[in-house]
Amino acid sequence: MIDYSKFSQISPTAYADGLERKQFMDLGIKQVWTPMPRIAGKAYTVKCHPGDNLMLHAAIYRAEPGTIIVVESGTLDYAMSGGNVCAIAQKRGIVGFIIDGVIRDLAEVRERKFPVFARGIMPKPGIKQSLGTLNQPISCGGVEIHSGDIVVADEEGVAVIPATEQEAVYEIALARSRKEAAETLEQWEAQHQAKVARILREQGFVE
Repeated sequence: MIDYSKFSQISPTAYADGLERKQFMDLGIKQVWTPMPRIAGKAYTVKCHPGDNLMLHAAIYRAEPGTIIVVESGTLDYAMSGGNVCAIAQKRGIVGFIIDGVIRDLAEVRERKFPVFARGIMPKPGIKQSLGTLNQPISCGGVEIHSGDIVVADEEGVAVIPATEQEAVYEIALARSRKEAAETLEQWEAQHQAKVARILREQGFVE
């Protein structure tokens, strides 16, 4: 199993220093049960035909352990996954699902503590008739994602780190996290107050 534990030790908020806004999914993609642990892993991308979940169901038998299956579904009208699919994925070492769409069987998923980030819940399942793609570029939560990109997700949101930038972005985020951990609130307040005062002066603010 691939170990991405170092990426999961840092919040998506720290990765903001090293990533552009376009690398963060929109606020509609969120954890479907709480409290959910932060997850990180290499993306295994799936594109489904709207209303059809065949390719996600195929992906759970093909994605490597330690990966996160990331799905472009094209619809909110039909569930991409249910409890059994999540259970099999978990059994096979998949870290979690991030779905630009909806799932069902929330109670089962929550009981198994399988991490899923999605737009919501829909009882009606999709069909299995149409081919989509696996391991090809997709759009999820407004972010273009390639297989091999690193995904970090928790209650703060979902960050997507391009594979070619993963080490550089990680080092920036690590430095930010260490700085914050070593800084007291009083120190932060003093620096913040001075920064705000400086910007106000530069902008010509008058009391």
